[in-house]
Amino acid sequence: MKIKLRDLQLSDKEHFFSWIKDKEVIRYSLSIFQKMKDNNEISNWFDMLLLEKSSYNKAIVDDTEKKLIGYAGIAQISETNLSGEYFIFIGNKSYHGKGIGTFVTKEIINNGFQELGLNRIMLTVSEKNIGAIKAYTNANFKTEGVMRQGFYRDGKFHDKVIMAILREEWG
Repeated sequence: MKIKLRDLQLSDKEHFFSWIKDKEVIRYSLSIFQKMKDNNEISNWFDMLLLEKSSYNKAIVDDTEKKLIGYAGIAQISETNLSGEYFIFIGNKSYHGKGIGTFVTKEIINNGFQELGLNRIMLTVSEKNIGAIKAYTNANFKTEGVMRQGFYRDGKFHDKVIMAILREEWG
């Protein structure tokens, strides 16, 4: 399997319909995903995503199978502070737990520092999302703190871990 990143395209939208409706896939994902129920809401969100100027969005593709499996990037890019917030969403469940998160995280971080000229890239992650925390740690993210009970899923509050990587720590 060969993973590559490319620009998101309008034709990628159709994949998100089934992914976002799958509770298992979105369990630890964006809060907005928890609220979207139909294709129209998902379509509107995706259209806005393509127009977003303060985000760096890339499609994650299994190049061997020529199949879209998710997307990742950096949101809320501040040109003033040279910072942004990393995100990744692997919508195709058959690719979970295969080390793709670590690979993609490292690629996006490289692009954030090289292409975008950022100094700091942060993220937040549920303490229950052990696989993601492992991927972020493997990509040299450092834990900065905890947002106590900052995450609510499955009828329970969980802590949200704040992690970041600085340009001087990357490489």
